[in-house]
Order: sequence, then C-alpha cells, then structure tokens
Amino acid sequence: MKKNYTFLIALFFSLSLYAQDTFSIIAVDPDTGEVGSAGASCVDGIGAFGGLIDIITDIIPGRGGVNSQAFVCIPNSNLASAIEQMEAGLSPDEIIDYLVNNDNCSSQNFNPEFRQYGIADLDTDGNPRTAGFTGSLADDFKDDRQGATYSVQGNILLNETVLINMENNFNSTEGNLADKLMAAMQGANFAGADMRCLDRGTSSTAAYLVVYQATDAPGDPTLRLNIEEMPFGEEPIDSLQTLYDNVLSLQENTLENNVRIFPNPVSNQFQVVLPPSTFISKLEVFDVTGKQVHVQTQFTGLDTGETIDSSSFKKGVYFVRITGAKEIQTIKIIKN
Repeated sequence: MKKNYTFLIALFFSLSLYAQDTFSIIAVDPDTGEVGSAGASCVDGIGAFGGLIDIITDIIPGRGGVNSQAFVCIPNSNLASAIEQMEAGLSPDEIIDYLVNNDNCSSQNFNPEFRQYGIADLDTDGNPRTAGFTGSLADDFKDDRQGATYSVQGNILLNETVLINMENNFNSTEGNLADKLMAAMQGANFAGADMRCLDRGTSSTAAYLVVYQATDAPGDPTLRLNIEEMPFGEEPIDSLQTLYDNVLSLQENTLENNVRIFPNPVSNQFQVVLPPSTFISKLEVFDVTGKQVHVQTQFTGLDTGETIDSSSFKKGVYFVRITGAKEIQTIKIIKN
C-alpha cells in the first residue's frame, strides 16, 4: 500500500532563486531493488516550494537516484541532467564527471564548485554503485561519505558528527531500506545539524523520506513522507518520525497481517476475526471454479468472530475474499 504524507506550516516566503540544502542520504537495496532518499535543511520559506523533496532528489525506480544540493537552481537543472545521464546508462562516477564538466545552473556563473551531489544506483547485474562530490566553494562544514549502497552528504553543517551519525545509524539499523533511512535522519536530530538552525534549537526546518520499490512508476513511490516546513523551534525530524511510525502502525493493521479464520479445515461453520479498528465492506466465499457461494456486507462481531455458515458447502477447497477500505485479502480454506 502506497503512503504519501505531507505536513506543512508555511511561515515565510524568503527563499531566493537558489537553495542551500544541507544533509541528505541516497541509497539502494540490491536485495529488493528499492531506491530511497532522505534529507533535511534549515531554509525559511521552503514550504512555499513544497519542501525539499522535489528540489534536491530524483529517483528512477529499480535503477538509482541522485541528490543534488548546496547552491542549486529552482527548478534544479543539474538534478535533471543527472537523471538524464543515469537513464542513458552512465555510472555514478561518470555522472559526477558529467555534472562537473557540464554545470547548467546559472547561479554562481555555472561554477560546479558550489555544488554537492550524492548518487547511488544498481548496475545491469543488480550490483550497487555509489559516488559523491563536494565542491570547494560549498559552505563549511561540508563533506560526503559513501558506502557500498549509499551516499551521505551535507554542507553548512555544525561539524562532521552529522554525517558520521547518519552513516553509522544507516549501517547499524536492521530492517528494510525505509527503516535504515529513517534511522540515518535520526542521526542528525540535534540542534544545529544545519548550523543555521542552531539558535532555534532544531536540526532544520524541513525534512523528507521517499522510497521507491522496483515496480513503482516514476513519480508514484511506495512511501513519500514530506515535512514541508515546521514552525520556528519545532523539530522536523521528530515530525518525520511520527509520520513514519503512523505508516508502520497502518501496515501492522492491514488485512494481510491481522485477518484470522478458524477452524481451518472448516466443518459446518467457521469464524472470521479482525481487530476492532479494521474496516471491511464485503466478505465473499468462492469455490475452485470461481462461483460465489456466500456474500456478506453486514457484520456484527468481527473483533470477537463473525460466524459464517458453511453447512451447505460441499467438500473441497474454497477461497474467502475480504474487501477492506483500501485492500483485498484472499485466504484459502478447506471444507471437510
């Protein structure tokens, strides 16, 4: 189930024609083909542009992604160029070389030394590749660090601890790519991670996390969490974590994880049990030929067990199909 959440409290409109975006991570998972990105920045007025997510990152599902930050044009022409080169088959290192030699952002007179990039992809054999670049004219503290499946980078940082913490959290976290990206962001959750927010007592003003599965369509990720802009003094990574936790809670309450049918094999009746908070609109039973032998749209006690009369069913295999608010779950049963 795809999750797309955005939170915005826009307070200012003072962003100039370029953005100085600070810490981020881009990563791939060679086992699943997932590609994801997360980042944050302290920029007043960024909410008027929809936050960071569509400015500094772009992803080709199943292939790879690019983060383009420091001094960037809006729209981010260098990011668009990087994605074009990735689509053309260039490796991360080759894309960096191309961007340095073909800077097309008009701010700072097309000087690539103001830019910062992180790239991660999967080659044609599914092997991960990464690369990074930090221009000499990006604002200090600045650096980029790469591992086998990720690139983490930042500028205008309080110190190198931001990137070290992000990298360590990513590498030490068990779970899927989204879990690791969220942990990386928590590594930068301290006052002044972007040093422009030090006096505010926060890491940043805006944050995001996005993950594409290999089968997702471009522009339609499985997970998109976007904190466009927080009020003065409120921490966007905390809000990002809240959104992420809510997503996990919803996933835990899916029909797939929670529907129970017993006994199975069934005799003259069986029960369907779901948590009290789970909504379903229809329950159907089909035989192996696809013929509907039972349908129900009114329910009295799914939390304690909805009793289904199966006394008229012949012996054999049946399929119980349950239609929820946004999903359908099918479970095989056997009638003795």
